Amino acid sequence: MPPGQQVRWWAAHALLPDGPATGVTFTVADGRFTDVTPGTAPGEATELPGVVLPGLADAHSHAFHRALRGRTHHRAGAGSFWTWRDQMYALAGRLDPGSLLGLARAAFAERALAGVTSVGEFHYLHHDPDGRPYADPNAMGHALALAASEAGIRLTLLDACYLAGGLGPDGDRPLDGVQRRFSDGTAEAWAARVAALREGPGLRIGVAAHSVRAVPRAALSLVAGAAAGRPLHVHVSEQPAENAACLAAHGLTPTGLLAEEGLLGPATTAVHATHVTEADIALLGGSGTTVCVCPTTEADLADGVGPARALRDAGCPLALGGDQHGVSDPFTEMRALEMHERLVTGERGRFTPEALLDASTAHAAIGWPGAGRLSPGARADLVAVRLDTPRTAGSDPAQVVLVATGADVDTVVIDGQVVAAGGHHVLGDVGALLQAVIAPLWEDR
Repeated sequence: MPPGQQVRWWAAHALLPDGPATGVTFTVADGRFTDVTPGTAPGEATELPGVVLPGLADAHSHAFHRALRGRTHHRAGAGSFWTWRDQMYALAGRLDPGSLLGLARAAFAERALAGVTSVGEFHYLHHDPDGRPYADPNAMGHALALAASEAGIRLTLLDACYLAGGLGPDGDRPLDGVQRRFSDGTAEAWAARVAALREGPGLRIGVAAHSVRAVPRAALSLVAGAAAGRPLHVHVSEQPAENAACLAAHGLTPTGLLAEEGLLGPATTAVHATHVTEADIALLGGSGTTVCVCPTTEADLADGVGPARALRDAGCPLALGGDQHGVSDPFTEMRALEMHERLVTGERGRFTPEALLDASTAHAAIGWPGAGRLSPGARADLVAVRLDTPRTAGSDPAQVVLVATGADVDTVVIDGQVVAAGGHHVLGDVGALLQAVIAPLWEDR
């Protein structure tokens, strides 16, 4: 779209910041909404089907995990997060910048097709399989950035510090096997490599401490310093074993350790927070730390159900992440957030549809505060969800997030550009793209 040129879309229904509205005209120029007016007729505007939502955010993604979908369920009775991790490590050992580019491009396109307009990519697959830097030390990160650009989606590259192979009662364990390609050797070397990354129009650079298992205590404050106000993400208490190891080594829970080392606060997102104590909840909420819940991953990996409602009530903004790409469906994540709470508490309506949409539009947690709302001045993201499919027919548009799936998304606009229309991505057949890049990774395996 030429600079300054306006384009208009019209929707019979839309979920605006102050509630559901009908007959809404959206005027866009230079990738931003210049006007959002309800109670209008379509006129010459392009009509969108169904109900329009703001663009959705995937605040925690590991794009390369997409190649694991449908391949980790063969164990009977002995499977756990840790056995799944062995399979993930095996896949990680087979990727290079070229194969990661193809895989991530298709995975990001799948996300966009389901209504995701910004992705926070938690990136720790840095070096070659022997742990040696590529000629371009950020080759893998650059592959992810190019993949997102070609898929038409905004990306926040959350480059993760990863220095230790685990945490035991006697302290940090050495790196082992494929973990060597995750590590820069020292926190200083990691920070120097990250400093060479450059942001662009659709790219933000954030940082991450992988976890208290992978980042020694002495390095945590350096990670906090390297963030310098940018998004800072960290896996927190995903497994009880992580809590036990941290208590044995440091006499603190992971949340307590992060608090003492200065990592909590409004710029930080704690991912999972599944096994947190009441004291942890108070620390996270009191510091304004965002918590990113990844419901389908936490269910798939048998992690457990975290206290999402208690965290929100304590003051934590909530975000949602698709994490391991076991599904690519932000509506399923929203629904699971509510349904897991229902199963644990025996109560319905723990999160209203509006609250679920808020959690699924937490673009600020990944450095895009101007996205995620249908209002003038915001980034021009539109997600049109059909109301005439077998899943959505007869539904109240205001409650569509509790019945729709990504398959019901018709049109996706990101920064004023049409990325998907009629349920088809501009790159073409996303299923074929995924098949073409995933199948070779499993040949002779």
